[in-house]
Amino acid sequence: MAKIPLPQRGQPLDVTYIYQIADAVNDLSSQVSSSTYNYTTIDTVSAGTQNIKTSEARVVGGYTEVTNNTTVNPTNEIPFSYGFSRFKFPPIVSATPVNIGDTPSGRDVNVVLKLVTNSRVEGVVKLNSPGNVSIGIHLLMVGIPS
Repeated sequence: MAKIPLPQRGQPLDVTYIYQIADAVNDLSSQVSSSTYNYTTIDTVSAGTQNIKTSEARVVGGYTEVTNNTTVNPTNEIPFSYGFSRFKFPPIVSATPVNIGDTPSGRDVNVVLKLVTNSRVEGVVKLNSPGNVSIGIHLLMVGIPS
C-alpha cells in the first residue's frame, strides 16, 4: 500500500490530496476484509454453533491452585472452581493440570470439569497415586462476550 505524502505547513488541501487519502483508506479497507478465515466458530450447548468475527471472540486464560503439599490417597478427588467475567453463553473450557511440586504423585492426575456456566467453571482433580502433591490448574476459556 502506498504511503500518503504529508502536507507542508500551510499547504492548502486540494482535491488531489484528499483523493490520495480516500484511496489509501479504501486500500486499507480491502486488506482487512471480512473473509471467512477471520471468523471463529464456537459450539454452544444452549444456542448451537455460533460464528463471530475473531476480533469479537473472547479468550480468558486463568490459573488456580488446587492443593499445595498435601498428602493424598489414590481415591482422593480435590474440587476446584474458577470465576470469570460473564460470557453470553457458557464458553468452551480446557483445563490442564500443573505439577507445581514436581512430585511423582503430581504426575499421575486427571482433571474432570463438572460444571461450566457463563461466569464459572467447577471441576475436580482425581489423584491416581499416593503421596504429596501440589497441583494447579491452567484454564483456557473461549466464547462470546456478553
